[in-house]
Amino acid sequence: MSGAAGPGPGVPAGPGRSPLPCAPRPAATLQLPGGAEPARPGVAVIDLRFPRGAAADVQEIVFRNFYTAFLSVRVQRPGPPGSHRWVTCLRDYRLMPCPHTEEGSQDYFSLRRHQMLCDVDQVTAVRFILRQPSPVWLHFTIEELQIFPPRQKSPQKDFLSWLSQLTPPEQPASLHGELPDPEKVSSEVQQMWVLTEVIRARQAAARIGRFDVDGCYDVNLLSYT
Repeated sequence: MSGAAGPGPGVPAGPGRSPLPCAPRPAATLQLPGGAEPARPGVAVIDLRFPRGAAADVQEIVFRNFYTAFLSVRVQRPGPPGSHRWVTCLRDYRLMPCPHTEEGSQDYFSLRRHQMLCDVDQVTAVRFILRQPSPVWLHFTIEELQIFPPRQKSPQKDFLSWLSQLTPPEQPASLHGELPDPEKVSSEVQQMWVLTEVIRARQAAARIGRFDVDGCYDVNLLSYT
């Protein structure tokens, strides 16, 4: 059972999943004006209202087909103050691949909110328009009709969902593969040390050399304090 047909023995409600209270009316077959014979191609209408005129948010519509080839759904929603308006939220949804064969004729279907053409919140009534253009089937309808509201999220699930959306803390940049070669560093340090010693020696020689005359020190140039 899904947006497409899925045969099965029944539609389990599942834990925490209860349908909205509602009582759909039996399918009313469209008739020609002034005549007693059903119109062809076959068209039937099922109206559904919630108790005491209540409004409901719709999340999913589940039903079992019985030889309906195409389904349209209209919902009644509040309009201007004190009025209601009908809006088409599903148009000619195919239930049977071929109206003249059995395929899909008794499958279970699930119509979800994202498949709808309009907003389905605050709905006060739902109208199902059934079409069967084939003269092979004398009777067609949809059965075991259930409407489910959106699931109520628990505070714990909301909190976990919020946590999952947080940006993870930034990881420190990996230094692997970025450190220089230790031997190369040691060699460069030794070269710098040698250069430092050479410069220091030259500076010392320059300070002493100003008293040097032909490789000897001139005593007269020396001063004592």
